[in-house]
Amino acid sequence: MAKVLMKGNEAIGEAAIKAGCLNYFAYPITPQTEVAEYLCRRLPEENGVFLQAESEVAASYMLFGAAGAGERVFTTSSSPGISLMGEAISYMAGAQLPAVLVNIMRGGPGLGGILPAQGDYFQATKGGGHGDYRLLTLAPASVQEAVEMVMEAFTLAEKYRNPVMILGDGMLGQMMEPVEFPEGLTTAPSNKDEWATNGMGNRNSNKPNIVKSLFLTDTDLNENNLVLKAKYEEMKKHEIRYESYNTDGDYQLLLVSFGMMSRICKSAIDDLKEEGIEIGLIRPQTLFPFPDEAIRQAVDKPSCKSALSVELNMGQMVEDVERCVHGKRPVSWFGTAGGVIPTPEEVVAEIKRVLG
Repeated sequence: MAKVLMKGNEAIGEAAIKAGCLNYFAYPITPQTEVAEYLCRRLPEENGVFLQAESEVAASYMLFGAAGAGERVFTTSSSPGISLMGEAISYMAGAQLPAVLVNIMRGGPGLGGILPAQGDYFQATKGGGHGDYRLLTLAPASVQEAVEMVMEAFTLAEKYRNPVMILGDGMLGQMMEPVEFPEGLTTAPSNKDEWATNGMGNRNSNKPNIVKSLFLTDTDLNENNLVLKAKYEEMKKHEIRYESYNTDGDYQLLLVSFGMMSRICKSAIDDLKEEGIEIGLIRPQTLFPFPDEAIRQAVDKPSCKSALSVELNMGQMVEDVERCVHGKRPVSWFGTAGGVIPTPEEVVAEIKRVLG
Protein backbone atom coordinates (compact mmCIF):
# COMPACT_ATOMS: atom_id res chain seq x y z
CA MET A 1 0.00 0.00 0.00
CA ALA A 2 1.27 3.48 -0.85
CA LYS A 3 2.01 5.89 1.96
CA VAL A 4 -0.49 8.66 2.67
CA LEU A 5 0.00 11.85 4.67
CA MET A 6 -2.24 11.75 7.73
CA LYS A 7 -2.68 13.50 11.02
CA GLY A 8 -1.83 11.24 13.95
CA ASN A 9 -5.33 11.17 15.43
CA GLU A 10 -6.93 10.35 12.09
CA ALA A 11 -4.35 7.65 11.35
CA ILE A 12 -5.15 6.05 14.72
CA GLY A 13 -8.82 5.90 13.80
CA GLU A 14 -8.14 4.39 10.39
CA ALA A 15 -5.76 1.85 11.95
CA ALA A 16 -8.56 0.57 14.18
CA ILE A 17 -10.83 0.09 11.16
CA LYS A 18 -8.05 -1.71 9.28
CA ALA A 19 -7.69 -3.97 12.32
CA GLY A 20 -11.32 -5.02 12.02
CA CYS A 21 -12.69 -2.94 14.89
CA LEU A 22 -16.08 -1.44 14.01
CA ASN A 23 -17.24 -0.49 17.51
CA TYR A 24 -16.09 2.88 18.86
CA PHE A 25 -17.49 4.54 21.97
CA ALA A 26 -15.99 7.83 23.14
CA TYR A 27 -16.42 11.34 24.44
CA PRO A 28 -14.57 14.34 22.97
CA ILE A 29 -11.60 15.86 24.77
CA THR A 30 -8.64 17.82 23.41
CA PRO A 31 -6.09 16.90 22.02
CA GLN A 32 -7.61 13.66 20.66
CA THR A 33 -11.04 14.78 19.47
CA GLU A 34 -10.07 14.36 15.81
CA VAL A 35 -10.16 10.58 16.29
CA ALA A 36 -13.87 10.83 17.02
CA GLU A 37 -14.44 13.36 14.25
CA TYR A 38 -12.75 11.04 11.78
CA LEU A 39 -14.55 7.90 12.91
CA CYS A 40 -18.00 9.50 12.98
CA ARG A 41 -17.60 9.78 9.21
CA ARG A 42 -15.64 6.59 8.47
CA LEU A 43 -17.40 3.99 10.61
CA PRO A 44 -20.81 4.34 8.92
CA GLU A 45 -19.04 3.77 5.59
CA GLU A 46 -17.85 0.42 7.01
CA ASN A 47 -21.22 -0.50 8.60
CA GLY A 48 -19.62 0.12 11.97
CA VAL A 49 -20.93 1.70 15.17
CA PHE A 50 -19.88 5.17 16.29
CA LEU A 51 -21.49 6.29 19.52
CA GLN A 52 -20.61 9.51 21.32
CA ALA A 53 -21.46 8.80 24.93
CA GLU A 54 -22.71 11.39 27.43
CA SER A 55 -19.46 11.06 29.38
CA GLU A 56 -16.22 9.10 29.55
CA VAL A 57 -17.77 6.99 32.31
CA ALA A 58 -20.63 5.99 30.02
CA ALA A 59 -18.28 5.30 27.11
CA SER A 60 -16.15 3.00 29.25
CA TYR A 61 -19.11 0.84 30.25
CA MET A 62 -20.27 0.67 26.65
CA LEU A 63 -16.82 -0.80 26.00
CA PHE A 64 -17.40 -3.31 28.78
CA GLY A 65 -20.75 -4.39 27.37
CA ALA A 66 -19.65 -4.77 23.76
CA ALA A 67 -16.39 -6.48 24.76
CA GLY A 68 -18.35 -8.87 26.96
CA ALA A 69 -20.41 -9.83 23.90
CA GLY A 70 -17.19 -10.73 22.06
CA GLU A 71 -16.92 -7.66 19.83
CA ARG A 72 -13.70 -5.79 19.04
CA VAL A 73 -13.98 -2.49 20.89
CA PHE A 74 -11.99 0.71 20.92
CA THR A 75 -11.95 4.10 22.60
CA THR A 76 -9.71 7.14 22.65
CA SER A 77 -9.43 9.88 25.22
CA SER A 78 -6.97 12.18 26.93
CA SER A 79 -5.66 12.26 30.47
CA PRO A 80 -8.67 13.41 32.59
CA GLY A 81 -10.97 11.30 30.45
CA ILE A 82 -8.90 8.17 31.06
CA SER A 83 -9.10 8.94 34.80
CA LEU A 84 -12.89 8.81 34.56
CA MET A 85 -12.65 5.45 32.78
CA GLY A 86 -10.45 3.99 35.53
CA GLU A 87 -13.22 2.08 37.30
CA ALA A 88 -14.44 0.39 34.12
CA ILE A 89 -10.87 -0.42 33.04
CA SER A 90 -10.38 -2.23 36.34
CA TYR A 91 -13.69 -4.05 35.78
CA MET A 92 -12.61 -5.11 32.28
CA ALA A 93 -9.26 -6.36 33.55
CA GLY A 94 -10.97 -8.25 36.38
CA ALA A 95 -13.52 -9.78 33.98
CA GLN A 96 -10.74 -10.61 31.48
CA LEU A 97 -12.17 -8.62 28.59
CA PRO A 98 -10.15 -7.48 25.57
CA ALA A 99 -10.31 -3.78 24.70
CA VAL A 100 -8.01 -1.17 23.16
CA LEU A 101 -7.71 2.27 24.70
CA VAL A 102 -5.68 5.17 23.33
CA ASN A 103 -4.58 7.99 25.63
CA ILE A 104 -3.31 11.07 23.78
CA MET A 105 -1.86 12.71 26.88
CA ARG A 106 -2.20 16.35 27.89
CA GLY A 107 -0.69 18.28 30.77
CA GLY A 108 -1.89 17.95 34.34
CA PRO A 109 -2.60 17.31 37.15
CA GLY A 110 -6.20 18.41 37.36
CA LEU A 111 -7.75 19.97 34.29
CA GLY A 112 -4.24 21.09 33.36
CA GLY A 113 -3.90 22.20 29.75
CA ILE A 114 -4.25 20.85 26.24
CA LEU A 115 -0.56 20.74 25.30
CA PRO A 116 1.56 17.55 25.09
CA ALA A 117 2.83 15.79 28.20
CA GLN A 118 3.79 12.33 29.48
CA GLY A 119 2.35 12.71 32.95
CA ASP A 120 0.13 9.60 32.75
CA TYR A 121 2.96 7.07 32.93
CA PHE A 122 2.04 6.08 36.49
CA GLN A 123 -1.64 5.92 35.59
CA ALA A 124 -1.04 3.57 32.65
CA THR A 125 1.65 1.31 34.11
CA LYS A 126 0.88 1.19 37.83
CA GLY A 127 -2.90 0.93 37.62
CA GLY A 128 -5.15 3.95 37.17
CA GLY A 129 -8.06 2.12 38.77
CA HIS A 130 -8.43 -0.10 41.83
CA GLY A 131 -7.15 -3.58 42.59
CA ASP A 132 -4.32 -5.78 41.33
CA TYR A 133 -4.36 -5.39 37.56
CA ARG A 134 -2.02 -4.33 34.78
CA LEU A 135 -2.49 -2.94 31.27
CA LEU A 136 -0.23 -4.02 28.46
CA THR A 137 1.01 -0.53 27.58
CA LEU A 138 2.53 0.46 24.23
CA ALA A 139 4.32 3.77 23.60
CA PRO A 140 4.68 4.85 19.93
CA ALA A 141 7.23 7.45 18.85
CA SER A 142 5.82 8.24 15.39
CA VAL A 143 2.51 8.25 13.59
CA GLN A 144 3.58 5.14 11.66
CA GLU A 145 4.41 3.31 14.87
CA ALA A 146 1.10 4.42 16.39
CA VAL A 147 -0.71 2.88 13.40
CA GLU A 148 1.15 -0.40 13.78
CA MET A 149 0.70 -0.54 17.54
CA VAL A 150 -3.03 0.17 17.32
CA MET A 151 -3.48 -2.54 14.72
CA GLU A 152 -1.52 -5.09 16.72
CA ALA A 153 -3.16 -4.07 20.01
CA PHE A 154 -6.39 -5.84 19.11
CA THR A 155 -4.55 -9.12 18.63
CA LEU A 156 -2.70 -8.63 21.93
CA ALA A 157 -5.89 -7.73 23.78
CA GLU A 158 -7.58 -10.90 22.54
CA LYS A 159 -4.51 -13.05 23.10
CA TYR A 160 -4.40 -12.12 26.78
CA ARG A 161 -8.07 -11.17 27.24
CA ASN A 162 -6.94 -7.91 28.78
CA PRO A 163 -7.24 -4.20 28.00
CA VAL A 164 -4.31 -2.74 26.05
CA MET A 165 -3.33 0.92 26.37
CA ILE A 166 -1.63 2.96 23.63
CA LEU A 167 0.12 5.85 25.39
CA GLY A 168 0.86 8.76 23.09
CA ASP A 169 0.88 12.50 23.66
CA GLY A 170 -0.56 15.63 22.08
CA MET A 171 2.31 15.96 19.62
CA LEU A 172 1.68 12.48 18.25
CA GLY A 173 -2.03 13.15 17.83
CA GLN A 174 -1.66 16.54 16.18
CA MET A 175 1.34 16.07 13.87
CA MET A 176 1.17 14.83 10.27
CA GLU A 177 3.48 12.15 8.87
CA PRO A 178 3.41 9.70 5.94
CA VAL A 179 1.91 6.37 6.99
CA GLU A 180 0.94 3.03 5.52
CA PHE A 181 -1.29 0.36 6.97
CA PRO A 182 0.58 -2.96 6.81
CA GLU A 183 -1.09 -6.29 6.29
CA GLY A 184 -0.69 -9.11 8.79
CA LEU A 185 -0.48 -7.11 12.01
CA THR A 186 -3.93 -8.18 13.17
CA THR A 187 -5.33 -11.68 13.48
CA ALA A 188 -8.96 -12.73 13.33
CA PRO A 189 -10.74 -13.06 16.70
CA SER A 190 -10.46 -16.53 18.15
CA ASN A 191 -11.99 -18.52 21.02
CA LYS A 192 -14.56 -15.87 21.93
CA ASP A 193 -17.27 -18.55 21.98
CA GLU A 194 -15.48 -20.01 25.03
CA TRP A 195 -16.10 -16.92 27.18
CA ALA A 196 -18.25 -14.24 25.48
CA THR A 197 -21.92 -13.61 26.24
CA ASN A 198 -22.79 -13.91 22.55
CA GLY A 199 -25.84 -16.14 22.86
CA MET A 200 -26.05 -19.88 23.41
CA GLY A 201 -28.02 -20.22 20.18
CA ASN A 202 -25.25 -18.55 18.21
CA ARG A 203 -22.66 -21.00 19.46
CA ASN A 204 -25.01 -24.02 19.61
CA SER A 205 -24.35 -24.54 23.31
CA ASN A 206 -26.44 -25.20 26.40
CA LYS A 207 -23.74 -23.72 28.65
CA PRO A 208 -24.08 -20.02 29.47
CA ASN A 209 -20.97 -17.86 29.52
CA ILE A 210 -20.80 -15.45 32.45
CA VAL A 211 -18.66 -12.30 32.30
CA LYS A 212 -18.01 -10.82 35.72
CA SER A 213 -15.44 -9.24 38.01
CA LEU A 214 -17.45 -9.91 41.18
CA PHE A 215 -16.18 -12.78 43.34
CA LEU A 216 -17.90 -12.88 46.73
CA THR A 217 -15.70 -15.46 48.47
CA ASP A 218 -12.14 -14.71 49.43
CA THR A 219 -10.84 -17.91 47.84
CA ASP A 220 -12.59 -17.25 44.52
CA LEU A 221 -11.31 -13.68 44.35
CA ASN A 222 -7.81 -14.76 45.28
CA GLU A 223 -7.92 -17.41 42.56
CA ASN A 224 -8.98 -14.86 39.96
CA ASN A 225 -6.11 -12.59 40.99
CA LEU A 226 -3.68 -15.49 40.64
CA VAL A 227 -4.99 -16.15 37.14
CA LEU A 228 -4.48 -12.48 36.25
CA LYS A 229 -0.99 -12.42 37.76
CA ALA A 230 0.04 -15.47 35.72
CA LYS A 231 -1.19 -13.68 32.61
CA TYR A 232 0.91 -10.60 33.40
CA GLU A 233 3.95 -12.82 33.91
CA GLU A 234 3.34 -14.26 30.43
CA MET A 235 3.34 -10.72 29.05
CA LYS A 236 6.72 -10.16 30.68
CA LYS A 237 8.08 -13.29 29.00
CA HIS A 238 6.77 -12.61 25.50
CA GLU A 239 5.82 -8.97 24.92
CA ILE A 240 8.77 -6.80 25.99
CA ARG A 241 9.75 -4.43 23.17
CA TYR A 242 12.32 -1.67 22.97
CA GLU A 243 14.63 0.15 20.57
CA SER A 244 18.37 0.57 21.11
CA TYR A 245 20.07 3.61 19.60
CA ASN A 246 23.84 4.13 19.41
CA THR A 247 24.51 1.31 21.87
CA ASP A 248 26.75 -0.93 19.74
CA GLY A 249 29.98 0.79 20.76
CA ASP A 250 31.16 2.43 23.96
CA TYR A 251 29.14 5.29 25.40
CA GLN A 252 29.55 7.42 28.50
CA LEU A 253 25.91 7.73 29.50
CA LEU A 254 22.67 5.88 28.81
CA LEU A 255 19.51 7.84 28.05
CA VAL A 256 16.13 6.21 28.66
CA SER A 257 13.20 7.97 27.01
CA PHE A 258 9.88 6.96 25.44
CA GLY A 259 7.44 8.28 22.88
CA MET A 260 7.97 11.60 21.16
CA MET A 261 10.58 12.73 23.71
CA SER A 262 12.87 9.93 22.51
CA ARG A 263 13.06 11.58 19.06
CA ILE A 264 14.41 14.75 20.65
CA CYS A 265 16.92 12.60 22.55
CA LYS A 266 18.11 11.03 19.31
CA SER A 267 18.81 14.48 17.89
CA ALA A 268 20.81 15.32 21.02
CA ILE A 269 22.79 12.08 20.66
CA ASP A 270 23.58 12.89 17.04
CA ASP A 271 24.71 16.41 17.96
CA LEU A 272 26.98 15.10 20.73
CA LYS A 273 28.49 12.50 18.41
CA GLU A 274 29.79 15.34 16.25
CA GLU A 275 31.62 16.60 19.35
CA GLY A 276 33.10 13.16 20.00
CA ILE A 277 30.79 12.38 22.93
CA GLU A 278 29.07 9.00 22.66
CA ILE A 279 25.66 8.57 24.31
CA GLY A 280 23.40 5.52 24.12
CA LEU A 281 19.61 5.31 24.25
CA ILE A 282 17.11 2.65 25.23
CA ARG A 283 13.59 3.55 24.12
CA PRO A 284 10.92 1.36 25.76
CA GLN A 285 8.19 0.55 23.25
CA THR A 286 6.33 -1.35 25.95
CA LEU A 287 6.04 0.53 29.22
CA PHE A 288 4.43 -2.55 30.74
CA PRO A 289 6.05 -4.96 30.51
CA PHE A 290 9.14 -2.78 30.98
CA PRO A 291 12.48 -3.70 29.31
CA ASP A 292 14.27 -4.27 32.62
CA GLU A 293 16.99 -6.56 31.31
CA ALA A 294 17.83 -4.39 28.31
CA ILE A 295 18.41 -1.38 30.54
CA ARG A 296 20.31 -3.44 33.07
CA GLN A 297 22.68 -4.77 30.43
CA ALA A 298 23.10 -1.34 28.83
CA VAL A 299 24.24 0.33 32.05
CA ASP A 300 26.51 -2.62 32.88
CA LYS A 301 28.77 -1.71 29.94
CA PRO A 302 32.10 -0.60 31.50
CA SER A 303 32.19 2.67 29.56
CA CYS A 304 28.75 3.73 30.87
CA LYS A 305 29.06 5.95 33.93
CA SER A 306 25.42 6.84 34.59
CA ALA A 307 21.84 6.79 33.30
CA LEU A 308 19.50 9.70 32.58
CA SER A 309 15.73 9.36 32.21
CA VAL A 310 14.32 12.09 29.96
CA GLU A 311 10.54 12.56 30.17
CA LEU A 312 7.76 15.08 29.60
CA ASN A 313 6.76 14.92 33.26
CA MET A 314 8.16 15.57 36.71
CA GLY A 315 9.89 12.20 37.03
CA GLN A 316 7.83 9.01 36.67
CA MET A 317 9.58 6.46 34.45
CA VAL A 318 12.82 7.31 36.28
CA GLU A 319 11.59 5.14 39.17
CA ASP A 320 11.51 2.09 36.88
CA VAL A 321 14.94 2.99 35.51
CA GLU A 322 16.30 3.17 39.06
CA ARG A 323 14.78 -0.22 39.78
CA CYS A 324 16.50 -1.71 36.74
CA VAL A 325 19.89 -0.14 37.46
CA HIS A 326 19.61 -1.29 41.08
CA GLY A 327 22.25 1.10 42.40
CA LYS A 328 25.01 0.00 40.01
CA ARG A 329 25.20 3.45 38.39
CA PRO A 330 23.88 6.90 39.31
CA VAL A 331 20.45 7.59 37.81
CA SER A 332 19.15 11.09 37.23
CA TRP A 333 16.07 12.65 35.65
CA PHE A 334 15.48 15.54 33.28
CA GLY A 335 12.09 16.69 32.15
CA THR A 336 9.41 19.31 31.74
CA ALA A 337 5.64 19.29 32.10
CA GLY A 338 2.55 21.14 31.03
CA GLY A 339 3.45 21.37 27.35
CA VAL A 340 6.97 22.80 27.64
CA ILE A 341 9.00 20.68 25.20
CA PRO A 342 12.77 20.52 25.77
CA THR A 343 14.94 21.22 22.73
CA PRO A 344 17.81 18.93 21.68
CA GLU A 345 20.15 21.70 22.84
CA GLU A 346 18.65 21.59 26.34
CA VAL A 347 19.03 17.82 26.47
CA VAL A 348 22.64 18.19 25.34
CA ALA A 349 23.27 20.71 28.10
CA GLU A 350 21.77 18.38 30.71
CA ILE A 351 23.88 15.44 29.48
CA LYS A 352 27.02 17.55 29.73
CA ARG A 353 26.02 18.65 33.22
CA VAL A 354 25.55 15.03 34.33
CA LEU A 355 28.87 14.04 32.76
CA GLY A 356 30.55 16.91 34.56
